[in-house]
Amino acid sequence: METEQIKTLFEYNRWADERVLEALSQLKPEKFTKDMGNSFRSVRDTAVHIMGAEWIWLSRCNGTSPKALLSSVDFPTVSHIREHWAGIEKGWKDFLSGVTENFLQTSITYLNLKGETYTYPLWQILQHLVNHSTYHRGQITTLLRQLGARPISTDFLVFFDMKSKATANA
Repeated sequence: METEQIKTLFEYNRWADERVLEALSQLKPEKFTKDMGNSFRSVRDTAVHIMGAEWIWLSRCNGTSPKALLSSVDFPTVSHIREHWAGIEKGWKDFLSGVTENFLQTSITYLNLKGETYTYPLWQILQHLVNHSTYHRGQITTLLRQLGARPISTDFLVFFDMKSKATANA
């Protein structure tokens, strides 16, 4: 895994997260928090889980092992999520600006939420994080459809298509 590939994955991840937030901003508050019986009860809870995982992995990569994920009750609206997530995204951008190919091979050791110790090469953690977010964005797509809302495509190749069109129009 090369640094440019990782940076592209994280650029994609930010783009996809933002598109999901845009779709969620169209929901009425009662649909945003409606219990859908999913692994994370509501659309809000799933979005906060994605954000929380991105935060906890950033913390771990920076040498801290938080003892809990973020609580969805602290984020009553999409605006609250968007505001908090912006800080996490800035943290990732800052972190990735210093990543080198050698650094990608270094091992990160952390404590999980149960207090168990794990160690992985940084490149595996970074790929895992993007994959994890993609998985849960897929769940949000299903939940939006069940709520009668229109989901937005967050496919990796759509990201490249839109990026290419933006460059051509610039």
